[in-house]
Amino acid sequence: MSATSVVEQLDISCERVGFNIPEDLDKRKLSAKWVPKCLNADQKRQRCQSSDQLLEFFRRDPNDFLSRLVIMDDTWLYYYDPETKQQSMEWRHSGSPCAKKFRVPKSAGKFLASIFWDQDGILLIDYLSKGQTINADYYSSLLVQLNDILKEKRPGKITKGVLFLHDNAPAHRAHATQKKLAHLGVHCLDHPPHSPDLAPSDYHLFRGLKKQLKGRHFSSDAEVIAAAETWLDGQFSYFFEWLAKVRAMGQEVY
Repeated sequence: MSATSVVEQLDISCERVGFNIPEDLDKRKLSAKWVPKCLNADQKRQRCQSSDQLLEFFRRDPNDFLSRLVIMDDTWLYYYDPETKQQSMEWRHSGSPCAKKFRVPKSAGKFLASIFWDQDGILLIDYLSKGQTINADYYSSLLVQLNDILKEKRPGKITKGVLFLHDNAPAHRAHATQKKLAHLGVHCLDHPPHSPDLAPSDYHLFRGLKKQLKGRHFSSDAEVIAAAETWLDGQFSYFFEWLAKVRAMGQEVY
C-alpha cells in the first residue's frame, strides 16, 4: 500500500503519514537489489552443482588445482571509455558547489580482446580484427595456440592435465570446440548459464584493466593495446595467484 492510498483512505495529511510510517510503524522505503538474471529452479540447481564441482576439485589439493587451472574470458576495449562517477570524485570544502560533469557515451571505436591466463600471469591475448566474429573454427585455432604456449611455458600443466574455465558462449559450446578440447586433453570446468560470479576475469582482472583505461583517449587499436598490455605486464604473479585462489574458493572479490 502506498502513502497516497493511506492518505485517501484515512483522510489525513501527507505530512502525518510521512511521520507515522517511519516513526510509529518503523518502516523504511528500500529499493530492490538488481540482479543480472532471474534464474529458474533448474538453473539455480545447476549453479549449486557447478559450484560444488569447483570446490571439490579445489579441496582435494588446492595447489594442484591452481597449478592446473587456465581461465579464459573476453572483453571490449574502447578508444574512449568515460570515467565512472566514483572516479571523477574530488576533495572539496563543504560549502563548495558540486561540480557538473556531462554524461559522455563510450566511443564507437572498440575491439574484442580474448585473454587466457593462469595463476602465474597472462598466457595469450587475441585481439579480434574488425569484420571478424568468433566462431567454433576461430576459437579452436586459439585453443591450439594456447596449447603450444602451455607446452613451452607451462609443461607441468600439460603433464597433470589442464583444467579449463570459460563461459558458455555459443562458440565455446559448439561441437567442433568440444571435439578440439577433447583432442588436446583439456578438462572443461562447468560454467552454468547466467553465472557472472563464476567468471574470475570480470571481478578483478578486467575491472582493474578497465579502471586504468577509463578517461583516456586513444586514436588507434595499437594505442589501446599498448596501454592494456603495459598494465597487464606490470602485475606481479601474486596478483593472478590470489585472484585464482579466491575465486576458486567461491568468495566474492570486491
